[in-house]
Amino acid sequence: MSAYLSKLISSKPYASMRHLAKDLAKKFPKPIEKAAKRAEEYARGMLTGGTLFEELGFFYVGPFDGHNLDHLLPVLRNVRDTDHDGPVLIHCVTKKGKGYEPAEAAADKYHGVARFDVVTGKQDKPAPKAMAYQNVFAKALIAEAERDDKIVAVTAAMPSGTGLNKFAEAFPERCFDTGIAEQHAVTFCGGLACEGYKPFAAIYSTFLQRGYDQVVHDIAIQSLPVRFAIDRAGMVGADGVTHQGSYDIAYLGCLPGFVLMAASDEVELMHMVATQAQIDDRPSACRFPRGEALGLEMPARGNPLEIGKGRIVREGTKAAILSYGTRLADALKAADALAARGLSTTVADARFAKPIDRDLVRRLAREHEVLVTVEEGAIGGFATQVMQFMAGEGLLDNGLKFRPLTLPDTFIDHDKPAVQIQQAGLDAPAIVAAVLSAFGIEDEALETPARA
Repeated sequence: MSAYLSKLISSKPYASMRHLAKDLAKKFPKPIEKAAKRAEEYARGMLTGGTLFEELGFFYVGPFDGHNLDHLLPVLRNVRDTDHDGPVLIHCVTKKGKGYEPAEAAADKYHGVARFDVVTGKQDKPAPKAMAYQNVFAKALIAEAERDDKIVAVTAAMPSGTGLNKFAEAFPERCFDTGIAEQHAVTFCGGLACEGYKPFAAIYSTFLQRGYDQVVHDIAIQSLPVRFAIDRAGMVGADGVTHQGSYDIAYLGCLPGFVLMAASDEVELMHMVATQAQIDDRPSACRFPRGEALGLEMPARGNPLEIGKGRIVREGTKAAILSYGTRLADALKAADALAARGLSTTVADARFAKPIDRDLVRRLAREHEVLVTVEEGAIGGFATQVMQFMAGEGLLDNGLKFRPLTLPDTFIDHDKPAVQIQQAGLDAPAIVAAVLSAFGIEDEALETPARA
């Protein structure tokens, strides 16, 4: 009956009669015309249940089964072919994974899948060699929450994707899922911070973009100590362009007062979660990638880092590579390749994009002929912070050759993460190529992808 009524009221004959009735009502005094319009809206609302939407100015059609094409297609055709005075809201009811039991039964799976067994629903994924980064984050956060009952966690419909499903198992009353409402999640965290809690907002980099207005107005301007755990930072493989965490360094780095960190491995991530737990006077963010960590032995609990201080991982004399985040492993491989060519190379882990380690940047700039920064983020991020500082300090005035490596100015299609990194020009061969180019050395044996 609902589908029949939806088809009827979305049809051209009904619309024609409705327009005729509206034209006729206009011949009567204004109160009568208004009453007739209300009567038609409420009558239609009683039949279809759309009174709320009618009050908001929508022409409401529905509800009906969105999986039934015999119901759905006629309504879509009617709405397409019929003129309406304003917006039309089509209310069709669907169910996630309709028709496939494993997908229907899993609220958070089968949105995007690898190869899988159709009968059992089991996905064909290789056995993990190390803990996934989101689970490292969960481990670190649980360790902090065991010692501080003010720590709470908030996610926006991605509890397992961010590792907060594990936190919820340990602290069910201290974990909140706002649904697909990142704006609300951010402001909710602001309110919690105002009341003395220590909220961790675990949100994908690309999803946090939806709540940017709230990040600016409800968090940054008020300098509230909300702790953003930015998952899926950088390339995300098969999840594709819409899920690539390319912009968070830039869009958070321009906000006054923010502390920005990026973990180079799982141990660093644990230290950074512990650091965020201690920051109580301003907002902070820690980014980490999708996928497996490196398999390093992890401590039971992280140790807070000194704010704005990086670390030297490898000492050299000729060139310096300053990495922000998980590109550090490729930076070390690049240093090995450069050493084989006679170029002694320093490798440093920046740890912080804001505030940057000024002493570290000064040292790298003054003691080396070439400085390369590497980040898995768009232009305007970490390298921009470094360049701004060096320009202001005059560190670029004495012949230093500086090369910033960022994601290219293009969208990178879905593929294996390693392939995406190669296409982006952020793998070890690309870092080597950047250093050699700065020295004016050509190496035909070096295979480097063309930058888009």
